[in-house]
Amino acid sequence: MTNRWRTIDIVIASIIAVTFGVVFWAWNILWGATQGAFAFFPPAQTVLYGVWLMPAVLSGLIIRKPGASLYTETLAAIISALLGDQWGATVIAQGFVQGLGAELAFAALRYRSFRLPAALFAGALTGLGAALFDFFVWNGAYALWSYRIPYALLTIVSSTVIAGVGGWALVRALAPTGVLDRFAAGRDRALV
Repeated sequence: MTNRWRTIDIVIASIIAVTFGVVFWAWNILWGATQGAFAFFPPAQTVLYGVWLMPAVLSGLIIRKPGASLYTETLAAIISALLGDQWGATVIAQGFVQGLGAELAFAALRYRSFRLPAALFAGALTGLGAALFDFFVWNGAYALWSYRIPYALLTIVSSTVIAGVGGWALVRALAPTGVLDRFAAGRDRALV
């Protein structure tokens, strides 16, 4: 397997990014609309967080090349910012850090393992990246033990479940359709 990106890799990574950039925009609205529902314990709202981290894991599982997670998550964040989210351009740096988490997971596995444990690992590390970014950038004014630590832990859990398991399940669902046949993810259907 070569690490060199093909045109199809760039196109599919970009399609995933643009699609999720729009999803992010909608998810930002949902996030704002659900804040009242989590007033009893505001850090619990991070159970919804994993959707923002999905493209990092998904593109890594499909494209399987260095840079896929980082590129896709960062581009999705740029699209979200351009569509006008409530957090402004800061989400671009946030997307970069989140994508870096998944990228580090796939790199640690030498871009050779793409089964469920790899997806869980990538989901957890992208969640860790998100949690660390939020810990210092967005949540610095909040209490450490009653808000920031639970927020970080729940972000990692959400990312592991939604982005990790969800990304893996999405690849499994897409592989039999033939849309991933140009990728190793589509060719090893029985292994996915």
